[in-house]
Amino acid sequence: MIAFGTYDAARHPRTAVLVAGLRAHGVKVTELNRPLGFSTAERVRMLQQPWRLPILAGRLLRRWAGLVGDTVRLRRAEGRPEAVLVGYLGHFDVILARLLYPRSVVVLDHLVFAGDTATDRGATGLRVRLLTGLDRLAVACADVVVTDTEEHRQLLPDPDKGVVVLVGAPDAWRAAGETPLVELVEAGVSTSDEGSASDGVSTSSTTEGGSAGDGGLSVVFFGLYTPLQGAPVIAEAVRDAVAAGAALRVTMVGAGQDLPRTRELLAGTPGVTWHDWVEPDELPALVAGHQVCLGIFSDTPKGLRVVPNKVYQGLAAGCVVVTSDTPPQRRAVGESVELVPAADPGALAARLTELGDPGTLAAARVRAARGRDRIRPQVVTEPLVAALRGRGAL
Repeated sequence: MIAFGTYDAARHPRTAVLVAGLRAHGVKVTELNRPLGFSTAERVRMLQQPWRLPILAGRLLRRWAGLVGDTVRLRRAEGRPEAVLVGYLGHFDVILARLLYPRSVVVLDHLVFAGDTATDRGATGLRVRLLTGLDRLAVACADVVVTDTEEHRQLLPDPDKGVVVLVGAPDAWRAAGETPLVELVEAGVSTSDEGSASDGVSTSSTTEGGSAGDGGLSVVFFGLYTPLQGAPVIAEAVRDAVAAGAALRVTMVGAGQDLPRTRELLAGTPGVTWHDWVEPDELPALVAGHQVCLGIFSDTPKGLRVVPNKVYQGLAAGCVVVTSDTPPQRRAVGESVELVPAADPGALAARLTELGDPGTLAAARVRAARGRDRIRPQVVTEPLVAALRGRGAL
């Protein structure tokens, strides 16, 4: 099997999780990858601003020329692959994969619907229709379409073509979280299931921030500040909780369209540290240094359909994860995370205040630790392995 495309596993670890999981199941995976070098935000901006498309097209064609050469060399050495996995953001790459591998099972990791994402970020009209058409073309080129939630699978023109594979988290996040887990074990707390009831992101200004040992509940949020994140909801919750006496130290990482409003809401609130960017290889350790990782909190249509990377990554990093109570998040990680109603800053403020109690926090950490094994690459890729075996592609 080959993993194919212009994906960037450092910025977007989804493909790395799939590859690691398949290899853990004994599948030989050869990567033919020529990273495009654009972030998700840059790709979406190009699709929303047509005059930027020549930049995308020029670089894409150069990468494709390299992939064609790689394909010829690999085919001479090993023959035709039984299956081809087209990596994350492969809307264009899957077209090339279909042309180069007409008799192989082509698997598209369709984590992001271009039309749906553009709508969430405020686009309308012709652009959305064009991007929706691109989604349909990409899906039509694939034999198997991997989505991250059942809600996304149902958006496919042919849902029977889809297989749901949770996003999971790369091993680097789990390694970063080993220290908090060891602390639980050394404290005599059982983390087994017996008896039981997570892009580099977008440096920085600081207001009374601190490290995890300075006192108060340490909380981290990282993301692109798009509407589905619900960053203004976080800002209102933190502001009100601190105003009511909660001891919080909050790290906010990232940049995007809702950042100005988020900063405005938190202006004058003590204990908040801002980072516009953290390098991808530094992000796991930064997150693991906090007690609580925040997920998403909007009630937009897209926000109600996704389980974001940060939920899985926060769990893997040993944090207590607080996120919105939506059907896909409840199904995927409901027993391991702290759920609050979507778009409800009051409920989020109350939960953060409760987690400031050492006993409540300790119980939440036990629940989170029990869920870490369920998001390992080998576990989350089991449905994909079953689908490929069903097609005789392994």
